[in-house]
Amino acid sequence: MSTSVRRPTIRDVAAKAGVSKSLVSLVYSSPQEVSAVRKERVLEAAAELGFSPNFLARSLATSSGTFVAILVADLHNPLFAAIVDHVRAKLEDRGEYGFMTSAMIANPDGTESVDSRTVSAIIDLRPKSVLVVGTIPSAEGLDALPKKTNIVVAGAVAENLPRAITVRSDDVKGIGLVVKHLIDKGHTKIAYINASPLEIGKMRSQGYSDAMAKAGLKSHIQIVNQDDDSERESYLSAKNLLQSKSAPTAIICYNDLVAIGAQEAVNEHMASGGGKVAITGYDNTYLAALKQISLTSIDHGTREIAEKAAELLIAEKHSTKKDEVHLLEPTLVIRDSSNFTLKGGK
Repeated sequence: MSTSVRRPTIRDVAAKAGVSKSLVSLVYSSPQEVSAVRKERVLEAAAELGFSPNFLARSLATSSGTFVAILVADLHNPLFAAIVDHVRAKLEDRGEYGFMTSAMIANPDGTESVDSRTVSAIIDLRPKSVLVVGTIPSAEGLDALPKKTNIVVAGAVAENLPRAITVRSDDVKGIGLVVKHLIDKGHTKIAYINASPLEIGKMRSQGYSDAMAKAGLKSHIQIVNQDDDSERESYLSAKNLLQSKSAPTAIICYNDLVAIGAQEAVNEHMASGGGKVAITGYDNTYLAALKQISLTSIDHGTREIAEKAAELLIAEKHSTKKDEVHLLEPTLVIRDSSNFTLKGGK
């Protein structure tokens, strides 16, 4: 004969702490509104009883939600992972609970598509606000959330989400910084590898073209568009560029992942007697800073993006503007991959 142990409830915690049930609830939903003494008493009682709150169930029982939903477009993207880490830390500091999940699902053919069931589940759980990290195609279902629910997009453009508030860096300006840096190093034959058909990819491509034209290098514009940012695709793109009649002396890449794949082709090119080729990334992920990679890259201001996003997620006053965008200043981080002057440059 088996006996089941009853799970402690919020009433048990209230009784043990000698406070009301509503105060216990407030400790977990809005701890900043409870005095330190009473909060400590409640948490001690909860720890002794082995009580842990069910945030999702409580969210269903309220009209305003009790948690912040975080939907990530790509769990393998180091930039998105860094944004999520900083946002969750900021939410934790404010006593807010962030529930994170991937919004995309891998298909057998290697492509990804929106996990509509996950997006629907998030909507059904009634979050108090939603953070979308990256671009999620066909995420229009989020518009079904109540108007008082803030939707914030971080590190991407809010495509198909007119209600959303966007927090990102200025991609056109970022690419312009890279082009200027390479020109200053003596390069004129500068190519660009794009790895996204989404709005961010279009912006970076346009930023590259504009910067080249402004510098009088319109005839040297070369853009290679690939389907994804995989290492294999990036290697082939760079290899084809370097074997072409108009081979570049510098390659700007859509992001750091693309640059790492392209670097293999650059290394092969130089090993076979080709001239030195500069290469740059974008996102300034931890990969770029590794000594053996030492990749010049654009820093979005990841921590600042995360802090602003967290601030907007927990704001009491909700935005009523359409297409509200907060643009942060990007910065260029120069490393070994491009920090040399081209011989006979210009």
